[in-house]
Amino acid sequence: MSRHLTGPRCGSRAGQRAKTTRDAAPPPLPPRARRIIRLNNGFQLLFNLLWWMPVFYAYQRQAGLTDGQIFGIQSIYYTAFCLFEIPTGLVADRIGTRNCLRAGAVVMTAANLAPVWAPSYTGFLAHFLLIAAGRSLTSGAASAYLYEGLRAEGAGVHYLKAEGQARALGLAAKVLCWPLLGPLMALAHSAPYVLSAASAGGSLVCAVLLPRQAAAAPTVGRKRATGHEAAAALRALRNTPWLALVMVQGVGLFTLSRICQVNLFQPVLLDHGIGEGSHGTVLAAMTVAEAVASARPQWLTSRLSPVAWVSLLSLAMAAALAGSTLGGPWTAVALLCVFAAVTGLASPLQRKLVNDAVPAGAPRATLLSVESLVDRAVCALAAVAAGAYLSAHRLDALLWHSALATAALLAVLHLLLRRHGRSEKTQTHTEKGQTCTETHTQGGRSEAGRTDELRPLATAGKP
Repeated sequence: MSRHLTGPRCGSRAGQRAKTTRDAAPPPLPPRARRIIRLNNGFQLLFNLLWWMPVFYAYQRQAGLTDGQIFGIQSIYYTAFCLFEIPTGLVADRIGTRNCLRAGAVVMTAANLAPVWAPSYTGFLAHFLLIAAGRSLTSGAASAYLYEGLRAEGAGVHYLKAEGQARALGLAAKVLCWPLLGPLMALAHSAPYVLSAASAGGSLVCAVLLPRQAAAAPTVGRKRATGHEAAAALRALRNTPWLALVMVQGVGLFTLSRICQVNLFQPVLLDHGIGEGSHGTVLAAMTVAEAVASARPQWLTSRLSPVAWVSLLSLAMAAALAGSTLGGPWTAVALLCVFAAVTGLASPLQRKLVNDAVPAGAPRATLLSVESLVDRAVCALAAVAAGAYLSAHRLDALLWHSALATAALLAVLHLLLRRHGRSEKTQTHTEKGQTCTETHTQGGRSEAGRTDELRPLATAGKP
């Protein structure tokens, strides 16, 4: 950033003004920006409110599925998600992110009704395939819509808080709703899936009400063909090494979070003698910790760069998992809650890093789908490895090896990040000097503050 650079006096003044702006309170939200945030909160809460999540394994067992069939469906789900990610990202950049959110909500509603219509292997397979399609339609589009919508209203500084707030509200809703499953299922066995479908329908209402003007145009000037969008995304990755590296940095964060909260949560508790009857309580405590932390990601940005924070928090997550092998049941539960809280802090920050790194004019939703595809692909491989470790009764080794692999990946990645960070700083310094000279020539009215508007946001948060 400019305060680290030497050069013309006007560049120094620009850095001082930028520092003052960062230290000052963010500007108030315009009415349309407030509406975008409120509707995004509603969409994220309802779309991701899967009532069946705590009971889907037992529900499928009661429907007659074997463990092989249940985990086979999960493997197919991960694979399908990867296959859907790029096409749906291209669709979002082609038809608009708001329309893509609507389509995803429709597909998710149908997905949650599939087990009600056909409580069999075929029905559950269709259920998870449709979930993969619905989530892939929204995985990049939702973040892109919020980011571009707030920027269009001059409220881009509020994006990080809005992203974290939406995540926190969604997690809080799960904490409140999941304990009601027992009584509701006593009244109607299919209640978890019917309620999930109703929630997805509510998210469709939010998507319909989102302002049209806030959605970013697929490209500047005119729409490009879908093939051109894919080529533009590949060019952006090739020409912006910082973007690719930031995406890779998020792989460790996502994989650790997903594998722990879905695949390893119950094995870790069972290994410490914590019975299944207490798993719901522990999951609720973890969700509360994650929700509280997700609502305050801006706490992390004052001392270290966002890149440094994401790496540090990823290491903390890996250490928490590995440390759970050293103590008793209470230590394991406490470390799982710490793990969840760190996940809540890091996830919104990683989303902002990737969004800031997308070059101006690049197909944002497609690039965010690329990130999601890489995350899920690595997660699928990690799930296979986790299954092999668990089959060999080597849970402790799995957790320690995961921590070591995360540390090694981040060490190599930060060497590359620092090298590309220095090259980008040099380029930014040169452009600022040129901007200063041109401004002085044009008559003394300072325009140095426009540098951040002219440059793509790819340098945000660099070390």
